[in-house]
Parts: sequence; structure tokens; C-alpha cells
Amino acid sequence: MSTRRSAGPTLKDVAAIAGVSYRTVSNVINARVPVSGPTRERVEAAIAELGYRPQLAARQLRMGRSNLITLSVPFLSLPYFAQLAHAVVGAAERVGYDVVVDETHGDPERELRAAAGFQALLTDGILLSPMSLSDAQLVAARGRTPLVVLGERIRAARVDRVVVDSVTSSRDATAHLIASGRRTLGFLGTVPDASIGAAAADLRLEGFRSALRAAGLEAEPQHLLEVSPWDPESPEGDYSREEGYARVQALLSGVHGRAGGLDGLVCANDLLAIGALRAFREAGVEVPRDVAVVGWDDSPESAFAAPSLTSIAPDLTELARLAVASVLRLVDDPHSPPRVEQAPYRLVVRESAP
Repeated sequence: MSTRRSAGPTLKDVAAIAGVSYRTVSNVINARVPVSGPTRERVEAAIAELGYRPQLAARQLRMGRSNLITLSVPFLSLPYFAQLAHAVVGAAERVGYDVVVDETHGDPERELRAAAGFQALLTDGILLSPMSLSDAQLVAARGRTPLVVLGERIRAARVDRVVVDSVTSSRDATAHLIASGRRTLGFLGTVPDASIGAAAADLRLEGFRSALRAAGLEAEPQHLLEVSPWDPESPEGDYSREEGYARVQALLSGVHGRAGGLDGLVCANDLLAIGALRAFREAGVEVPRDVAVVGWDDSPESAFAAPSLTSIAPDLTELARLAVASVLRLVDDPHSPPRVEQAPYRLVVRESAP
């Protein structure tokens, strides 16, 4: 017994019911050639009667589109990237696209595969947030698939990027502490090598120093708290709660006085700040009375920390919209000149730094 019909009605079945050629049915479905009203109505009635569904994947291949975007991020376990993935899925859905999420773990080979265009994966464009690649590596590996880089790790002019300004946002966070009367400030999140791991470390430190200079202040070397070298096996890398806790514990164990000699601390992300809050609490240092603390990310747990955490909140909804729009611009026009789009942010003031 033949099982061909079990696969569902075909385009030729629709044509037979409508009394037209299969090419006419194809023209109705794909809107390539004008079809008269009565003929279109007969074809549409036949499609409804048979419950015909076009072979979408094959049609997309013929059109050169998959209606898929790939988002490559280092770790979905990190709140920032989980929120980013959620925002990108929503932005893509609003323009008729689906999203495939790729977790690279910061592995250079996996990031290179993403930059090259995933030869085994049918995708219209790639949004890549790299953790390990240099500018030169990314430019050399870049394939023909439209690519947009998220974040400030890559700063090459020849690549489309969507960023949140780490320098200005960190400067604003620091200026907020200075405006509240803090004068002895520290920065938690410098890295041994800014080219590996924490992508925006040098930029956020630059913003911190810029705000101090504008106020006629300067940070003491012992107040620039360096985190451990990035371990690729760690899902949270060098910007973790554990690192924040350990670095502040070490500071407090020194001879720099109460609160490590600080009255304000700017943290390169919220996870570091939450670790710092615990270290201060255990040592009997009151936040914000003794030391005010600011983070960066506005992760969901920042509002529920004790005390709740003042933080820089990047507009991830707008960042995702800009990212999806950028990659689709490249899909439509592969020769479009590279652009750098900047998503907004705001300082969310809470108990840790009122």
C-alpha cells in the first residue's frame, strides 16, 4: 500500500482541486506573479479544503532566507546574558524571526566558528558576544553570513557593533557617589589582562578614573581591586560573586582602616557588588553608612540584595531591537557600511548608594 498521502496534501493536489496548474498555485502562495481574483479564490479555497501547508523550509531556501537569527553568548548562567537572550528573542519575534541560542563558554574555537558563520547551520545572521577573541582574530575569521558584535570587547571599525557605553556609564556611577559626599573611592573589577575575560574592564575603570579626575580626586593603588585571571572552566569567570567576596575580604583584612579605608566602591558588575556586600556585612561594615556600593547590569537580584543595590541598568530591550535591526539591515544589504549603535542606560538608585 502506498503511504505517499500520509505526508499530507501536495501542491499538485491543490492544483487538481482548484482546476489550475501547480505553477499557478505556486504563484498564489509566493506572490511572485499576479493572479486574477477568481483564480486566487479557487486556489485559496482548495488550500483550505485540503489543509495544505506550504513547505516553508524549502521555500525559504529558494528565497535565500531561513528566518532564523543565531545569538552566541558566553554563559547563559550569567544573569546579564540570560536577560539579553530573552530580549533578543522578543525583538526577533516582533519582526517575524526565530532565534537559535548558542552558548560558547568563551571558548575561542567556538567563538571563531560563530564569527565564520556556522557552516553547518542555516541562519540569516549572527549576533555574537565574544569573550576571548581579539579584533584581529574576529576580522580574520569573519565569514559571509551577516555578523553583528554585541558589547565592547571588539572595537574594530570594520564590524557592525551594538554597545552600551561603559566609560560614560561608569563615570556616571562614580559621579553619583562623589555627589553624595564620598571622597575615598575604590574600583572592584580590574583584570590582569583586559584582553581576556571581562571585556569592558578597562573601559569601566577609565570611566571611574575620569569622574575622580573631574572632582580633583585620585584612587589609591590598593583600592583598585584586581580579580583573579579568567578561568574558562568557571561559568561566571572573573566577574563572580565569589570574586567580589574574596577581593573585599582581602582588602578588609589589611591595615587600611575600617571599610578598607573606603567610603565608596564602584563595581564592574552586579555579581561582584553582591559578593562585596556580603563581605562588608560579615565584617560589620554598614552599607551605605560606612561605604556606598554601586554595581553595573541591574540584574534581577540587585533589587533583592541586602541592602538593595544601586546599579547601572542597560536598556536590553533597546539593545536587542538595535541588534536585530542591524543584522537584518546586513541581510538586506550585505555591502552596507559598518555602524556602531549605542543602546541607552540609566542609573537605578537603591539603598546601597542613595
